Amino acid sequence: MARIVLLVTSPRLPAGLLTAAAWDVVRANPVFAGADGEMVTAVRAAGAEVTVTEDPAADLLAVAGAGRTVVWLAGPAGDQALARELGLRLVREPGLAELELMYGSWDPPGARLLDAVAVMDRLASPGGDPWKRAQTHASLAQFLLEECYEAYDAIEAGDLDALREELGDVLLQVVLHARLAQERPEGERWNVDDVAGGLVEKMIRRNPHVFAGRTVEDIDEIVDNWEQIKRAEKARGSAMDGIALAQPALALAAKILQRAERAGVAVPLPTGGPVPEPAAEAAAPDASVAEHGLGVELLAIVARARAEGLDAEAALRRTALAYAEAVRAAEGSV
Repeated sequence: MARIVLLVTSPRLPAGLLTAAAWDVVRANPVFAGADGEMVTAVRAAGAEVTVTEDPAADLLAVAGAGRTVVWLAGPAGDQALARELGLRLVREPGLAELELMYGSWDPPGARLLDAVAVMDRLASPGGDPWKRAQTHASLAQFLLEECYEAYDAIEAGDLDALREELGDVLLQVVLHARLAQERPEGERWNVDDVAGGLVEKMIRRNPHVFAGRTVEDIDEIVDNWEQIKRAEKARGSAMDGIALAQPALALAAKILQRAERAGVAVPLPTGGPVPEPAAEAAAPDASVAEHGLGVELLAIVARARAEGLDAEAALRRTALAYAEAVRAAEGSV
């Protein structure tokens, strides 16, 4: 029986990158398409004839009615309307032909990232979105933090659907920052491929147990290797270099204690002694003394939490949120 082959290909791969079965079918049978394009050009360059038609259903059915197999080069969206039309016709005339869906190529993992980059390029180019074109790395900084916090909230809530959406918003920030960097002066310019390329190189470098055959005993050794490689890369003069100072104070304290522990530097925790000079300059005497004492207590709490395997930031967040719910309940009872 004749076949109508709907050949679907990935628009995110180079035209002409088809499976052997797909090349066999287009070389051996009449091929139709809805418009000229890169795929049509590639198929013609391989020696196959392609007819561009404005009435695909009629032309495909006519060839199939003559007992021949015919191929339709589907467009980027897959031409589902045509597939439905042909399917309904062949249901009414089951002996006319068989309808076959053939995948000539598939989207590789991560293919939709290419779409995200293309859409952002359109939005941030002349004629696109004026708001995005007016942004800078500095003006976007607050949004990057907000989106990360919203993703954190989704994780805390155990809401995986919300997490997927929020990670998309984080990705939007990454893609937008990279697109804006393309507009910088020569010598300062970089793009999303530079971001991804640097990440790939870093992942390969810092995971020699996966990519270089290094033998490891356990996860602790993997973490130690990561830190050693990182120190060699960064060439930092102190274990305190590179800590994100903008993070919340409890998280900052935990990171400082962690870095000091990993570096093997044993510095006693501060006590309620004299106020450090920066604090004394930043506040009135009475306030600075009280603030210093509170800071000493908080740092001791963070150190104790780390020693007990607890997350002080998460603990305070959960308790604060529970208190907020108690306040809501009290408000409702008034």
